[in-house]
Amino acid sequence: MARTEFYDDPDAPKPNSLVVAASAVVTDDEGSILLQRRRDNDLWALPGGGMEMADSLPGTAVREVKEETGLDVEITGLVGTYTDPRHIIAYTDGEVRRQFNICFTAQVIGGRLAISDESTELRFVPAEELAHLPMHHTQRLRLRHFLEHRDGPYLG
Repeated sequence: MARTEFYDDPDAPKPNSLVVAASAVVTDDEGSILLQRRRDNDLWALPGGGMEMADSLPGTAVREVKEETGLDVEITGLVGTYTDPRHIIAYTDGEVRRQFNICFTAQVIGGRLAISDESTELRFVPAEELAHLPMHHTQRLRLRHFLEHRDGPYLG
């Protein structure tokens, strides 16, 4: 199923769902950031996804990282909350989602890097290479907030 992301676009379709989701900035020992190239839109993104009824938000991030990358992680902090109503995601099945994402920081504690059916490529990317990757604005925003080493989480 393909997806199209809109941001502050007056022609974006109207949302018909609100999904609570979690993502994670996972870093390696050198400080490079784990990214996946998404199969559904061919853009680079942080691992993450929707919360299930039995999940906590941190648990969602841990589960999604495992499902999408094969790595086991533990949550170490909070980058921020991302609830901008101008960010709309439309799927080919008719769902038009307003995203509600909590972005955490995490470190690897086990597992083995493995591509899932949601991605075509996985890699740890040094911060200086992030600008060269095709990525949606909202992913860049989360990464920028992480790299700014803020005193507190972004609340937006």
